[in-house]
Amino acid sequence: MSPAGGGRGVRGIIATTALCLILTLALVLLAAGCGGEGTRTVEIVARYSRFQPDRVTVRAGQPISFTLRNDDPIDHEWIVGDEALHAHHRDGTEPSHGDRPTEQSLPALGEVQTTITFETPGTYQFVCHLPLHEDHGMKGTLVVTEG
Repeated sequence: MSPAGGGRGVRGIIATTALCLILTLALVLLAAGCGGEGTRTVEIVARYSRFQPDRVTVRAGQPISFTLRNDDPIDHEWIVGDEALHAHHRDGTEPSHGDRPTEQSLPALGEVQTTITFETPGTYQFVCHLPLHEDHGMKGTLVVTEG
């Protein structure tokens, strides 16, 4: 009768176990890669009262972690949504934002992070509605494509 491992002894058992672990890890990594995309990070910088980039494309259903950096010595805001939302904010009824992921106040020379998953494909705008900022071009386009 041959010992366990097909006559290879303890070394054979260790080698077989290691090979099984490597194959299992490879299958787990492959499955994780096939399960969809993880969180994507997008940085938007406010500088000279402009957003850069001023156009961002994301996929519906994918979480997007936005890093919003304000390099200006004045406050800004970043509000993303449809025209109805922007019409509401043009009235300036909210002095600060942060409770909603799609509405953020950007302190002078500061940085904030927010994570958003857009479920509906379409074209949206991100805008700073502080006085005259939108008029001077502080806006951008966010395109949500099919997931």
